[in-house]
Amino acid sequence: MIAPHIVRTIAAMILGIQLFAGPARAADQLDELHLDYAYYNPVSLVLKDKGWVEQEFKRDGVTVRWVLSLGSNKALEFLNAESLDLGSTAGAAALLGRIHGTPIKAIYVYAKPEWTALVARKDAGIARVADLKGKRVAVTRGTDPHIFLIRALQSAGLTENDISEVLLQHQDGRLALDKGDVDAWAGLDPMMAQAQLQNGDVLFYRNPNLNTYGVLDARAAFAAQHPDIVRRLLQVYEHGRRWALDHPVELRALVAKATRQSEAVAALQLSRNDLTDPDLGDKPRATILAAGVALQKAGIIPRGVDVDASVSQLIDRQFLGRLSSR
Repeated sequence: MIAPHIVRTIAAMILGIQLFAGPARAADQLDELHLDYAYYNPVSLVLKDKGWVEQEFKRDGVTVRWVLSLGSNKALEFLNAESLDLGSTAGAAALLGRIHGTPIKAIYVYAKPEWTALVARKDAGIARVADLKGKRVAVTRGTDPHIFLIRALQSAGLTENDISEVLLQHQDGRLALDKGDVDAWAGLDPMMAQAQLQNGDVLFYRNPNLNTYGVLDARAAFAAQHPDIVRRLLQVYEHGRRWALDHPVELRALVAKATRQSEAVAALQLSRNDLTDPDLGDKPRATILAAGVALQKAGIIPRGVDVDASVSQLIDRQFLGRLSSR
C-alpha cells in the first residue's frame, strides 16, 4: 500500500501539471488580473510568493497585479472602485458590503479562522465584555472584528452606544492598545498573535463561532464577463491551499516572512486557521446569516432588508466546479 503522504504528493504534482502545462487557452480578452493578498489570508501569501497565478495566465498574455488589503473594509473599497477583481474578506463583511452597494459574489473559502477576539493589556483590569462599558475600544469598521465586537456586546446586554469606539485600521488599533490610548481592541491576526506573544496582552473574550469564514470575493461584473478566468484562478487557489496543508513548516516560514513577524507569531496565527474546506456550503452560509441577523438587530443593516435573500445573492458556488475538500 502506498503511504498517504506519497499519494498526496503525487496528486499535487498532477494538479500542478494540469494547471500549468496545458495548451494555451483564451483569457476572455483580459490584459490584467488584479488580485489582493492579505496577511489574514494565508493562501494568498502562498500564491504571491510562488508565482503560480502568473504562471497560469502567462501563456494568455495576462499580467497579474497584486494589491495589499489591510482589512476586509479595504478589500471591499478596492472591489467597489474596480481596482481589484478578486479580494479577501470575512464572510459577514462581504455580506455587509453587498447590502451597502458593493456588487460582489463570494465564491471560495480560503480559511475557517478564529482570527478575531477582544484584547486588553494584562494590567487593564478588563476580564469580561461587561467591563467594556464606558471604555475606549479600537476597532476597524466593516470588518469581522467590528462585527465580532457588536455581537460580543449584545451577549453582555450592551450596544455600541455603551462604549467609545476609536476607529483605526487593525495595525493602528494594536499600537493604540500598546500606548494606552485605548482600553481594548477588537483584534485581528497576525497583529493579535504578536500582541499576545510580545506584550502578554490578554484575549479576554473569545468565541470561534462568531468568527465568520474567510471568503474570496469577485466583482460580480468581472465574474459574469470572465467566468473561465475565475474558474482557473480557483484551481490555482486550490493548488495553494493543498500546498499549505502539505507543507506546514514551509508555510509558517513563508507567512512569517510575508508579515514580517517571527515564526512563533506565524505559528500561533496559523494554529487558528482551518484550511481544509474551500466550499461555501451550509455551514459558512449559516455563519454569515447569523452575523447578518445580529447586525440587523444592532441597526447596522436596515430593518427592511431580507438578510436571508441577501446571503443567497452573495454566495455563488458555480465556480467551485469539481474542487473538493480534504
